[in-house]
Amino acid sequence: MADRGAPPAALSLPDDWPAHPDLSLALNRMGSFDWDLASGLLHLNAPALQILGLRPEEYAGDPRSLVRRMSLFEAARLKRLLARALKEGTTEVAAYFRIVRHDGSRQWTRAQAHIAYVAGRPRRIIGLVRSAEHELTEVAARSDLDEARRRLTGVVERTTVLLARAETVEDVLDVLRDEEALGHLKAVSVMLGVVEGGRIRTIAEGRSGSYVPELQYTRIDAPFPMSEVVRTQRPRFITSREDFRSSYPLLWPHVEPLSVGSGAYLPLIAQGRMIGAMGLLYPRHGGFSGEERTLLVALSSGIAQSLQRAILYEQEHDLAEDLQQAMLPRHVPEVPGARSAFRYRSARFGRSVGGDWYDVLPLPGNRVGLTIGDVQGHDTDAAVVMGQLRMALWAYAAEGHPPDAAMARASALLRELGTDRFATCTYAEVNLSTGGLRIVRAGHLDPLVRRADGGCHWIEASGGLPLGLSAEFAELGGISYPVTRGVLEPGDTLLLCTDGLVEQPGIDLGESLEGLRETVRTGPADLEELADLLFAAVGERIGGDDMALLLLRRDSV
Repeated sequence: MADRGAPPAALSLPDDWPAHPDLSLALNRMGSFDWDLASGLLHLNAPALQILGLRPEEYAGDPRSLVRRMSLFEAARLKRLLARALKEGTTEVAAYFRIVRHDGSRQWTRAQAHIAYVAGRPRRIIGLVRSAEHELTEVAARSDLDEARRRLTGVVERTTVLLARAETVEDVLDVLRDEEALGHLKAVSVMLGVVEGGRIRTIAEGRSGSYVPELQYTRIDAPFPMSEVVRTQRPRFITSREDFRSSYPLLWPHVEPLSVGSGAYLPLIAQGRMIGAMGLLYPRHGGFSGEERTLLVALSSGIAQSLQRAILYEQEHDLAEDLQQAMLPRHVPEVPGARSAFRYRSARFGRSVGGDWYDVLPLPGNRVGLTIGDVQGHDTDAAVVMGQLRMALWAYAAEGHPPDAAMARASALLRELGTDRFATCTYAEVNLSTGGLRIVRAGHLDPLVRRADGGCHWIEASGGLPLGLSAEFAELGGISYPVTRGVLEPGDTLLLCTDGLVEQPGIDLGESLEGLRETVRTGPADLEELADLLFAAVGERIGGDDMALLLLRRDSV
């Protein structure tokens, strides 16, 4: 493959003017790609293959062959970025990432793309890719700084790029562990602590075997360097082992056996508030130049901003998730004549939570009602509406309303709440004495049944509009939902789920539904094991939507 610094091969210029966009891109070292999410194929033109270090004969359109050219951290970060864009319906997305070329070298690359949607679903991702190696190092390359300054400047630039995309505290910690980022600081240990009340809690430490244990929790008034920089809000640069020994006698017994000659402890300050401290230990002896100190302080500022943002995201998400969990049933009641199992997993993107819910309702006459639904949106309002709808359906069913009437009343209630949210829902009622099954569906997925004889199929239930929307048509004849009837034989298993269990970016919904049906058909007989299997199958999937699953098996005679 041609050297990255070599000029591109000569291209014959056509007589036509102006130049075709493909020629303009190629001459400017840019390639194009087109990802068909329905088929899963990712087309890369010749310049894109060259930029990404791929030979034409080794690439057949499978995106996974490109992912294998990245570190696990890099691939996971890009998956999170794409999943968030698809979840939020974003049309533009861009990212810096590193690829490993055939010679083992790492190259910074930038991709930017447009996401095309059809009927609200992502269908294609079309964009450009180019090398960003020069872009991220041109400031240092233009200067006549010495090698140490160029190295530190590159660290700050690369780390800043990574930190800008960190969404959680774990993402920030991944940056601290990344060899291509802070690893180039040549520190033998990198430590991070956050302020919690009057203490500092260590949440990260680097380089196993070289960590100086200032205890997991350290008082801010303790005689340790991290405590000192938090108190003074000033960096502390330790230039020798004697400085360690004389300044921090309680720390010295831990430092003495290590090959540590100097250290830099930096306050983490975000929006004028002290949130923590970072410590770096070096094997070298001697002081830190003014340029080194300035760059390290700049680095600590970027880390502080990202860490504060991640902490706030997680705190807000945890609060919203607590609210969401409080509105879901704390347990599924046991129902004589049947066994049940459920699983639920919330989305984990910043502050997002969803409005998925499930419920099992014991009813008079040896009947049981099953509800599962999904409120539009991923925020605390969706969680609140979810709780109101769940309790309303429970109350209407407990009052003795049949499934279609309970669903209609819930739709009217959602409209009366004055929210612009709508919700999809499936309500199934089973008579455990006779096996009689009544199903009402409001824009939701059909139920799936696994028969005792081994058969497995989707029940094609007649459906009405989602809750809230159907109420808009009340003046045109009232709210009504058709009822689909069937029989749940002894030993049969009924499955209800939300779309988070089956919808995947780039995968046709019909294909996903068939995959779920086959997994249920061949899955274990035990309900708990089957529920675990179904969730394990989607555990590593990108997408970030809530997932709810409800299983009920009528006891065998």
